[in-house]
Amino acid sequence: MPASQSLFRFLKREVLVGEHEVFHRTLREELEGTCESVLDVGCGANSPLGRIGHRIPHTVGVDGYPVSIERSRVARLHHEYHCMELMDIGERFGPKSFDAVIALDVIEHFEKPEGYRLMEMMESLARKRVVIFTPNGFLPQDVWDNNVHQLHRSGWEVYDFELRGYRVAGMSGWRPLRGDFALPTVRPSRLGSRLSILTEPFATRFPQHAFQLLAVRDMEAS
Repeated sequence: MPASQSLFRFLKREVLVGEHEVFHRTLREELEGTCESVLDVGCGANSPLGRIGHRIPHTVGVDGYPVSIERSRVARLHHEYHCMELMDIGERFGPKSFDAVIALDVIEHFEKPEGYRLMEMMESLARKRVVIFTPNGFLPQDVWDNNVHQLHRSGWEVYDFELRGYRVAGMSGWRPLRGDFALPTVRPSRLGSRLSILTEPFATRFPQHAFQLLAVRDMEAS
């Protein structure tokens, strides 16, 4: 393939993209076509899985905040819902009962020991894959939307996942370019967003410098 075509394909896939498009595409690539059932732990009101859920035969949303469950149900993002404490998923669902178990922007809401327990339960429930999405390091966040579960209690690093057999990719660009709620730190925000997107190819390959982490464990290979 000519160098000009290779460059264009690279730019189209990794640079000429929209806000958080790399994350959504990567999530789709990890789940679509290989996972027939997905448990979305801490699904919230507007799970990113909603973008691809219609391509997965059965998705189950679990959340401890009734308002979020109801909003998600109205939007029909999942086929099935359970309003429950997330730490009870190991008792509610049987071992290896889902092809994939995901937790997107969830694990940072637990203290570190509880976070590891949640990971263990997710791994026990997944036949094929566990997917975790979280800020890189500790990102302060208080209670909002009257939801006490939104408080951040821990920070997670690349090695926390790699030591458990996860492969980790960086997401959302270079870490200093985003802050609270993943909003750009550079103003105007449109400029800040574009600068962050331009750094995504670097952040993806060097996750220790990224704003967020996407960690994936292939359970069949474990």
